[in-house]
Amino acid sequence: MGGMGNRIVLITGASGGLGAVMVQAFLDAGAQVVGTARRIETIANDRFEAIPCDLTSPRDAARLVADTIDKFQRIDTLIHVAGGFAGGAPVHETDDAAWDSMWNLNVRAALNVLRAAIPHMRERKSGRIVAIGSRAGAEPAANISAYSASKAALLSLMKTVALENRKLGITANTILPGTIDTEANRRSDPSADRSKWVSPQKLAALALFLASEDAAEITGAAIPVYGASL
Repeated sequence: MGGMGNRIVLITGASGGLGAVMVQAFLDAGAQVVGTARRIETIANDRFEAIPCDLTSPRDAARLVADTIDKFQRIDTLIHVAGGFAGGAPVHETDDAAWDSMWNLNVRAALNVLRAAIPHMRERKSGRIVAIGSRAGAEPAANISAYSASKAALLSLMKTVALENRKLGITANTILPGTIDTEANRRSDPSADRSKWVSPQKLAALALFLASEDAAEITGAAIPVYGASL
């Protein structure tokens, strides 16, 4: 798939199962990709730049964006994949550590990179922002209250970004996948029926579309990708 030539694309969570697929999809489409995660290794591609970053730190997120712009002059697209999961207990048994972890990984990390990147996009009056949320953010399930609530907050945050920037050439959309067929999810649930899981390649294809000119009039959307688990 082409169409991303000369685009500068920042992908968070780039070392994870879905993040790595996103990186490859945008590289295959011709983009210059900056991949970030707390720990990230470079890959053998001249159009890939690895920048380690802890997005839960506002200062680190600001440095990431500043370093990217210093090297490539702009950020055309932000693909926010970074996040985390915790669950297994009902609300009354979910401790503060779980709530703090989910809020930091799924809300504050997004907020920090958005606050750093949006001013530059507003200055250029151009930008595409795509966040990977979760079905749980729109349809909560039992025993994952902190995760569901944090993903619901991410969804609200992205809709707000869309509203605030809709007249400035910036789009902001959220993809809401069901369980994604990654190696980590396979390990955590080896007996699951993976035929009902969502393909990371299909999610990357959707992110590519939302980052393209063809999606210029799509903003504020929350797109469910539930696959056979609908």
